[in-house]
Amino acid sequence: MEQIHWVRHRWQQLVAAESGRGRYSAPDTVPTKSSPKLHNAQRLTGKRRTVIARHGPHQHEYDSVSKGCQGNGIRTTKYSLLSFIPMNLFQQFHRVANLYFLFLVMLNWVPVVEAFQKEITMIPLVVVLIVIAIKDALEDYRRYRFDQKVNNNVATVYSGKQQTYVDQRWQDVRVGDFVRLSCNEIIPADMLLLYSSDLHGVCYIETANLDGETNLKQRQVVRDLPQGSELTPENFHSRIECENPNNDLSRFRGYMEHPSNARVGLHHDNLLLRSCTIRNTETIIGIVVYAGHETKAMKNNSGPRYKRSKLERRMNMDILWSVVLLVIMCLTSAIGHGLWLRNLEGASFLIPDTTSPALSGFYLFWTMIIVLQVLIPVSLYVSIEIVKLGQIFFIQNDVDFYNEYLDSRIQCRALNITEDLGQIQYVFSDKTGTLTENKMVFRRCTIAGVEYPHEENARRLEVYKPEEDEAMGRSHTLKSRASAKSLSCKSLSCNRSSVSLHTLTGHSEEEGEETSSPTLPRHSAFSSPMEKDVVPDPLLVQKLNCLSSPLFLLTDASMELTYIVDFFMALAICNTVVVSSPNQPRHVVSSTPLKSLEDIKMLFQRFSLPRFSTLSPPHTTDSTRSFTGRLFARGKPEGEHGSWKGEEDKIVQLNPGAWSGLENSNGAQDPPGELGADELIYEAESPDEAALVHAARAYHCTLRGHSLERLLVELPGMGSLAVRLLHILPFDSTRKRMSVVVRHPLTKQVVVYTKGADSVIMDLAESPKGAEQSESRQGHIKEQTQKHLDNYAREGLRTLCIAKRVQTSTEYEVWLKRHAFAETSIENREELLLESAQRLETNLTLLGATGIVDRLQEEVPETIEALQRAGVKVWVLTGDKQETAINIACACKLLRSTDQLLTANCGSKVNACKALLLALRAEMECGEAAEGTSGFTLVVDGRTLEFALQEDLKGDFLELSRCCRAVICCRSTPLQKSQVVRLVQDQLQVMTLAIGDGANDVSMIQVADVGIGISGQEGMQAVMSSDFAISRFKHLRKLLLVHGHWCYTRLANMILYFFYKNVMYVNLLFWYQFFCGFSGSVMTNSWVLIFFNLLFTSAPPLLYGILDKDVSAETLIKLPELYKSGQNSKAYLASTFWLTMLDAIYQSLVCFFVPYFAYAGSDADMLSFGSPINASSLLIILLHQVIESRTLTWLHVLVLVGSALFYFSFTLVFSVVCVTCSPPTNPLGVDKLQMSQPLFYGVCALTTVLALLPRFLFQALHNSICPSDTVTAALMDQLNPDDYCRRMQRWNQTQAQSKTRSLVINVEDSDIKVPDPDFRLPSELKECSAAAGSLLS
Repeated sequence: MEQIHWVRHRWQQLVAAESGRGRYSAPDTVPTKSSPKLHNAQRLTGKRRTVIARHGPHQHEYDSVSKGCQGNGIRTTKYSLLSFIPMNLFQQFHRVANLYFLFLVMLNWVPVVEAFQKEITMIPLVVVLIVIAIKDALEDYRRYRFDQKVNNNVATVYSGKQQTYVDQRWQDVRVGDFVRLSCNEIIPADMLLLYSSDLHGVCYIETANLDGETNLKQRQVVRDLPQGSELTPENFHSRIECENPNNDLSRFRGYMEHPSNARVGLHHDNLLLRSCTIRNTETIIGIVVYAGHETKAMKNNSGPRYKRSKLERRMNMDILWSVVLLVIMCLTSAIGHGLWLRNLEGASFLIPDTTSPALSGFYLFWTMIIVLQVLIPVSLYVSIEIVKLGQIFFIQNDVDFYNEYLDSRIQCRALNITEDLGQIQYVFSDKTGTLTENKMVFRRCTIAGVEYPHEENARRLEVYKPEEDEAMGRSHTLKSRASAKSLSCKSLSCNRSSVSLHTLTGHSEEEGEETSSPTLPRHSAFSSPMEKDVVPDPLLVQKLNCLSSPLFLLTDASMELTYIVDFFMALAICNTVVVSSPNQPRHVVSSTPLKSLEDIKMLFQRFSLPRFSTLSPPHTTDSTRSFTGRLFARGKPEGEHGSWKGEEDKIVQLNPGAWSGLENSNGAQDPPGELGADELIYEAESPDEAALVHAARAYHCTLRGHSLERLLVELPGMGSLAVRLLHILPFDSTRKRMSVVVRHPLTKQVVVYTKGADSVIMDLAESPKGAEQSESRQGHIKEQTQKHLDNYAREGLRTLCIAKRVQTSTEYEVWLKRHAFAETSIENREELLLESAQRLETNLTLLGATGIVDRLQEEVPETIEALQRAGVKVWVLTGDKQETAINIACACKLLRSTDQLLTANCGSKVNACKALLLALRAEMECGEAAEGTSGFTLVVDGRTLEFALQEDLKGDFLELSRCCRAVICCRSTPLQKSQVVRLVQDQLQVMTLAIGDGANDVSMIQVADVGIGISGQEGMQAVMSSDFAISRFKHLRKLLLVHGHWCYTRLANMILYFFYKNVMYVNLLFWYQFFCGFSGSVMTNSWVLIFFNLLFTSAPPLLYGILDKDVSAETLIKLPELYKSGQNSKAYLASTFWLTMLDAIYQSLVCFFVPYFAYAGSDADMLSFGSPINASSLLIILLHQVIESRTLTWLHVLVLVGSALFYFSFTLVFSVVCVTCSPPTNPLGVDKLQMSQPLFYGVCALTTVLALLPRFLFQALHNSICPSDTVTAALMDQLNPDDYCRRMQRWNQTQAQSKTRSLVINVEDSDIKVPDPDFRLPSELKECSAAAGSLLS
């Protein structure tokens, strides 16, 4: 039976190839495998992979062929039980700080330089290593549990021994295995699709687990494989040659070689990727080509991103200064020790020693390195990691970042650059989907040079309420009854595709329950009521009514109607939309679209020639040509050069009821939120596609079915027509268009329908020839369409042009041969397919254009205004037209009415571009701005940007743009976006942030210092490449102004505090050396010395870095100017660092010499002298943090008091219990005795007050005489609400008055002051200001 299907399938292919009508017909001239031409063309460059069936006829070769292929088990853990300790230690000792302290531990084992007990010196390093190891172990165990869960999933795999499909764990699947999956099951490995239960060899998958997109993707069985009966693995004789594993999700190259030596090309539409879910298909069978870590999903799993922040780079420099300070102190001690020994030569109390003073000084240098080791803050690195984790925790749990509609919150993917959020100076933003909703709604159109404004549709959009969209667009899901194995699809439950990432739609197992429970509607991407409910234009409805009217009189009008029908035909079929319904997975297109013979008879009666014979124009010579052929033939018949103007007035007026129901065909027949019996669900890959399909449906040009080879389209007055789909040329960023090649259902001609960017389609549209070019039809259409496109762009609409081309049989056959060769090629396949598509998409007939509105997101203008007030320069990098970008910039207040617009449009030549940039620069330098101008906004198109990014023009472009308040780059490519970000970042040495939502924004997101991805309508590519992911642009406001300010201020102050407390305490040991002969002795026991920074003073800085709040969130939002302190690094300047060091040195002097003079002349020993010094230093360090903190809560008090109590408890217990813990000294009873004397407490109190008094007075005087903005704002937080409002209004008035006195434009190092006269609206903004209101609605 299998052989019969195979023979029949091959015969059908041969017949199709002979007639030239097959979708995948091979060219006659394509050589066979033995031909050198094909062999050279299809040779894979580099290494490649050969895949054969594991249990097929070639299984004896399997081991040798599949050698080197990985299994399907995944392992994302770093360690195993045996390797954890050595590998973790190896990784931790990659840090320089850990190596430094390891060196000190080893140095302390040298007898001549030993400073402490060997065990004590190891304690700081061991504690740090253990803490980090525990953290790494917990993270690795979490990854281990996830790996086990994934690897133990079950799939149905063919067993060669049992000759049937059996359940196996995912980790047991191997390359070459046959896997059978059912609906709603997850794909376990990258598989080549060999069989589908669909009659047309189609499989639908959902890639939400891979890229976040919930719309269905269509995959197809490898061609030339028989369908109709399930694949038998034993009879699979073919061999697969494909490229090596890589991370490119959109590309797969290879071929399948049959026993007959025939080769079939393989592409990404044949590949099912791991982690995707089977939808709307009952059964599929595939062969595994990539498994485990070789799958594309695992190749793209890069995990969290790690960057080095600007603050960390500054901190590393200061640590080097600490090293220099340590060396100076150790050299001083070494020299002092040598001089002290030389002056005491022959002293009777010295032990005789042959070591020279110089050598003793050398030994003491290394001893002091050990004693003063605390100066290098090894615990600072661990503390920073803990603080950043705490900051990320509070950011992720901020309820203001939660999106209830999407059920998503902010994601922090980069764990170590939170403080960079508070230092951003430039923001580079995409437009579509970032500033706008990316919910494309059909607004208006132009067809054949006639504009249809759709005024009713415009009024609908103006009054549309976003909350209704959310309420009606919510998805409805059912709880899954899935077990360990994914749900098998044996009934209509597989017809519903789930939207939720973790929810599978279940169904009742009993038939009674299945029929009684109503079918729940589901939400698909880009299908909200706002997008679907298009109100038709009355004039266009009236013209389309002519298809149903027998009173069709004028040929010119029929030509216009041809354009209209072709226009809506292109909208309906030029896409990759998957059509489904609540009760059916999709509408399968049958080969007989008309229901009965009576329908066929009515169709021919409607369009037969005799009925319209009297209405034929005089120039028509083909008397046998039917009206149907003339109606749908190409829009420019041979020899026709009549005028096209005014033809819209030649349509005969018809009765209002000629086409009943169309006027109300806006999808409102069913109640809102409910799916009717005939409701269709369109699964589109982009919002543009969905908007156009819904617009065509509003005019009863409905796409009812979309399969691999046919389309089912319903046209007004003609019913359902089956359109044979020959080829799909998908959209790509190079061509900026997509095309479908179909055989027209009535004329049987091969027609190419194309839609794409107007800048491309207008150039590809055929140019009329002859003296009367301006009066020709196409000339008039192009002229009028271009005017309409310009108007659409000024209104902020996204524009697409629609065109077609009718090919003769000869032209199509020639193109088909070349295209088939390109499809079966492996080497340079992309280039060959691009060349083939460009060869087809020429000499197009322009049909019209569409205008699609994409509304601004909520609070975008407020967010941009706040960022600009915060001193952040906002650049918009978009691929849209210049007029559209200017209009959006005006609507979102990036472009203000008082700005002077500088436009840089240079058509060609670098010299002309350089002259233009210099002219604009000269205008700014001379202050030749329009009256009332508050700044400059530069607008650059893509061609000029290409020139400006060249090496010799970078400087001029940068100097011009840095003086502008905002820059808008139009028609920019993804590569240009990343180049602009890198140019500004590298040349100006500023902190940059890039934000976008699509795959075209990934490059600039990765280049910027901070990358923000928006989880919107275009999948998760931007999110997966970002450092932080948000759901709305408005969240950027609080993320930067509040959390960014807090994170930077907290971390900067904490780092300075660490340096302060370490220098302060180490200097106490250094001052003591002047009184002990620089011998390296210390006045405290070694245990307290080591634990002082490691335990007693470690917790307060952590709390300080996580919870300190200098200004409230409400004030930071209302006063964005406070953000500038982080941009200028005011909290952590070089001067701030050295002032902190000087303060630490002063406090150490007070802390040492007050007890010294207090105990002078007494019998206090060394440890008794050190006890009040240690206690005073602890109190000074803790209270110093109280002075520096802006927040003091019960938690702060608890930690501070707890640290002090911990120190005193430890020292008391240590002095009571320990007898020989710190040889040769004996601390027994020392601290107990000291704490029982009043002098101890008096010395501690006096020392603390004297040490902290200067800082306290300085803070008080500075905050009273010249307070900073943050201090003023913090004082405003303490006022009652009425006083707070008055102070806030006064603040804003002061800021506004300071801006209106003079407008300062920084050019290099000079300031140009421009007077601020009366306001005048720039002429460039007058046209776009009116449209801003509609976008803001």
